[in-house]
Amino acid sequence: MAVAQRRGRRIMMSGPELDAYLTGQRTCRVATVSPDGRPHVGALWFAWDGTSLWLYSVTRSRRWADLRRDPRIAVVVDDGEEYGELRGVELSGTAVTVGEAPRSGEPCPELEPVEALFARKYFGIDAMPHDGRHAWLRLTPDAVVSWDFRKLP
Repeated sequence: MAVAQRRGRRIMMSGPELDAYLTGQRTCRVATVSPDGRPHVGALWFAWDGTSLWLYSVTRSRRWADLRRDPRIAVVVDDGEEYGELRGVELSGTAVTVGEAPRSGEPCPELEPVEALFARKYFGIDAMPHDGRHAWLRLTPDAVVSWDFRKLP
């Protein structure tokens, strides 16, 4: 994973901090580019496997249509209320579809650990329920920028 951060190095997260943060957070905001060039942003649940961010998206969504046309994507995960509590991560790169779309549960070894992780994180169960409306997108980021204002003096 490339780190594109030059400014704010003193507030950027270390690798272990980044992994812990992305593993613990539940909601991200996903930005795509619409056909007219305007950005589209929407919230999604996600899973982080230590290398890639996995998004389970409705295949009949504007997000999905945008990514089929232009797979560039940016994702922000952030939290904090007061200025000194703000922290987050921006990941950007190219989204790749993994498995069938929409997902019906056909065997896909690459998705087995991701689906188990996602099912436990969001549903409290061991196996992923498939509704025939969603599919998996993988973002292995080309660039990562992070911040943790709690590190400021």
